[in-house]
Amino acid sequence: MKIAILGSGYVGLVVGTCFADTGNRVTCVDVDDAKIARLRRGDVPIYEPGLEELLQRNVAEGRLFFGTDVGGAVQAAQVVFIAVGTPQDEDGAADLTHVLAVADTIGANMNDPKIVVLKSTVPVGTNRKVRERIAAKTTQEFSVVSNPEFLKEGAAIDDFTKPDRVVVGCDSPKARAIMEELYAPFLRTGKPMLIMDPASAEMTKYAANAMLATRISFMNEMARICEAVGADVNQVRKGIGTDARIGFPFLFAGVGYGGSCFPKDVRALVSTAKEHGYTPHIVPAVERVNEEQKELLFAKVKKHFGDLKGKHFAVWGLAFKPKTDDMREAPSLVLIDSLLKAGATVTGFDPEANNEAKRILGSRIRFADQALEACTGADALILVTEWSEFRHLDLDEIKSRLKQRVLFDGRNIWDGERVRAQGFTYHGIGVR
Repeated sequence: MKIAILGSGYVGLVVGTCFADTGNRVTCVDVDDAKIARLRRGDVPIYEPGLEELLQRNVAEGRLFFGTDVGGAVQAAQVVFIAVGTPQDEDGAADLTHVLAVADTIGANMNDPKIVVLKSTVPVGTNRKVRERIAAKTTQEFSVVSNPEFLKEGAAIDDFTKPDRVVVGCDSPKARAIMEELYAPFLRTGKPMLIMDPASAEMTKYAANAMLATRISFMNEMARICEAVGADVNQVRKGIGTDARIGFPFLFAGVGYGGSCFPKDVRALVSTAKEHGYTPHIVPAVERVNEEQKELLFAKVKKHFGDLKGKHFAVWGLAFKPKTDDMREAPSLVLIDSLLKAGATVTGFDPEANNEAKRILGSRIRFADQALEACTGADALILVTEWSEFRHLDLDEIKSRLKQRVLFDGRNIWDGERVRAQGFTYHGIGVR
């Protein structure tokens, strides 16, 4: 099948590459000439495990192409995926400028019947708006399908090729048949394709992310209460996670969520509800808890040291989560900004996000090439992102590099008793 992916960002590249890998002819389009030039060389501009090899193989085998000609890609395709960004407006609502502009372009280049698939995360009602924009520019037959993505950064290839479910919002039997054919290779183990109306499909994406964000903020609030009453959130997590109605996923206490999805989608859901006359209560609280949680590590550092002027800190983990270089809404940025404003200096290290952090922070902090290097001369080590390589500490080496034996564990990945036994002061999240 001939597919056009309009938007070659994180979602577009993963979707396009995976569809190409099942034998389709896929063209990923973007208006960024420099990005397309890199992709044509096989150089992936984002870090996502497994993506670069998969992309290079499908380019070499003549199934995956990259270009800047949006109109030409639309004309050549049977199925057109919209995967452009939906940035956040000042009021928290999703900005549909790019989505609707692409819809106009699709309509203007509609040379035969096509299936248009909304892959971008968009508010409820966008399917209808896109349909109206295309219809205003063509007399050709077409269908607009809502097909939200549920990709976790760091595990996107597995999430796409081995999905829990595929959600499809459409009201056309022909479109449904095309979507079933496209996704058949990924659903051979019996995972369901859930067919529903477009509005419900759009809402499903926001509801899923809001629920996951709620679990994170709930557990972080429990951690704050645990600290106040002398309980241990790690033990509490075991106590509630074994309840089959609750389960363990997304019940880790830490310094808050970040990234491109949860923060933006939670705010957009609140905005959408208000636009339709309902003021939600739980979802805004989820965001408030998360924003407060991002400030918690700095508060712990300030409580321990008092005056931070002249102090130097090592920060391990800059990306918002492991297995990505994404710095959007990263808790590390809140921590670093607070430390610098308090007169401290920082050396940061991340296995993948150093370059992205340099782009954002510039010369405001120093960057280390290795984790242990960041500790040299620091008054304390602060862990923000739980990369696997940070889990097992060389305590003797860290002891020799730090000026003071102080560890702040923003993800509770270290054994507090063990590091205390080695003479360190240990601060976790919600632990005694």
